[in-house]
Amino acid sequence: MRFKLLALAISILLGGVRPSMAQQVRANIPGDFADPSIIRKGNSFYAIGTSSEWGPHFPIFRSNNLQQWEQTGFLFDKAPSWTSSSFWAPEYFYHHNTYYVYYTAKRKTDGVSCIGVATSAYPDHGFKDHGIIIEYGKEAIDAFVYNDNGQLYITWKAYGLDDRPIEILGSKLSDDGLSLTGNPFSLLKDDARSGMEGQSIIKKGNYYYLFYSAGNCCGVSCSYLVNVARATAITGPYEEDTNNPVLSDNGAWKCPGHGTFVKDTAGNDFYIYHAYNKASNVFTGREALISALSWKPNQWPELKPVPVEPKSKENIHLHYNFAKPTGKIFWQWDFRNMKPVFRQTGAQLQVSGLYNSHHTAGIALTLRPYAAAYEISTAVLNSNKASKGLIIYGDVSAAVGIAVRQDKVEFWVVKDGKRNVLGEQKITDTGKPVYLKMAMLPDFTCKVYWKQQANWKELTPGKTAYPIGFLPPWDRSPRPGLNFQGTPDENAAFSFFDIRYTGEQ
Repeated sequence: MRFKLLALAISILLGGVRPSMAQQVRANIPGDFADPSIIRKGNSFYAIGTSSEWGPHFPIFRSNNLQQWEQTGFLFDKAPSWTSSSFWAPEYFYHHNTYYVYYTAKRKTDGVSCIGVATSAYPDHGFKDHGIIIEYGKEAIDAFVYNDNGQLYITWKAYGLDDRPIEILGSKLSDDGLSLTGNPFSLLKDDARSGMEGQSIIKKGNYYYLFYSAGNCCGVSCSYLVNVARATAITGPYEEDTNNPVLSDNGAWKCPGHGTFVKDTAGNDFYIYHAYNKASNVFTGREALISALSWKPNQWPELKPVPVEPKSKENIHLHYNFAKPTGKIFWQWDFRNMKPVFRQTGAQLQVSGLYNSHHTAGIALTLRPYAAAYEISTAVLNSNKASKGLIIYGDVSAAVGIAVRQDKVEFWVVKDGKRNVLGEQKITDTGKPVYLKMAMLPDFTCKVYWKQQANWKELTPGKTAYPIGFLPPWDRSPRPGLNFQGTPDENAAFSFFDIRYTGEQ
């Protein structure tokens, strides 16, 4: 299978590792996969993560050993009718032979973040949405569900947008998992307003251990870390560990947080969470890491990283030849601003669709990048007035690309919502395919090339790498892919899409 090229050769080197991320040099699930939650079915593990403003919503990955992961699909191919944006913090739960995912999204009617729930008989497909389960003030996010000897509880973050201390709140949950019972109660309060969210609970002996994230989650100024507190009742009162944080900025990674636990078949506990790679930072987003849970003699926890061995650049190379069956390609797009139409037919991938008139980057059909240094390439097969080519897409107002438009090749940029052509060259033979290539360099610059014959021609002005540090949105990574800018009766025809990572992964 093509996705086996993404297999991660993880060495489980737990002995002697201090509770930091100093030895972790590669993510367990690389690429933008924030707020991960994990569950086990038999010998298989499933992980689901935040998709934010990318559709489809909430990517799901599967592993048989916590080492090699492959994507199986998405929770929702289409946004639930009550939602508008900000698909955050999905949380797995299993009860009565049913898989639940509690998730955060903004409500369409007023833009308030609420918590919804979907259920399925399967962990990675077939989910039915049941709508909002928690609406609480100006914001309710980051659900976590705990089964305490048959009584279900759900917890969430509240007051993050109010002028009052943030709290982790909880409530009893009905046995069917679809409604609250009784009155909410407070587990922890953040009087310093330094942030408190992404909580999960695990029990050992007489204590309930509440792990939570503090600080600023996202972007270059993030300050995330993980603290732990414990109580003899799930409702509290909770006592903080005097050695907090239990996870913090160290080694190759920074701003760890927002995780949940899973047991393997041997009964060992593991914690999946996200962090930023210090080398690629926001250009690969918050990536998923895994730590093993152990206990000190005083019965406070330690989290010890499960390191991943480095893989050379040759080990991650995806090539999709649209003249052959490609299997499932997990394209994503900015669902708020575009509605792509694409199909593989006649030895090509045809891309068209609708997008907002102010959206000058057009359609961006993209993939999650696994590192910040890569080359993408394609061949454009058709000639028309539409712009057709490659893109690195950040958001509606920030993108860069190379495209074929009639008899020209253009290097273009959208910055602050304005589109400019930075360079162009004449196509020598409009009857032949035009090959395009973009190189994303480790210093967050890019170069662009094209050819019809054997040799690449560089189109970057002055052959000087163009800085693209303006691309990343605050909470997610820019994404490479295919691009179409034109009317709905036009399309772009591509013969392949290739992404090759060009640095140590």
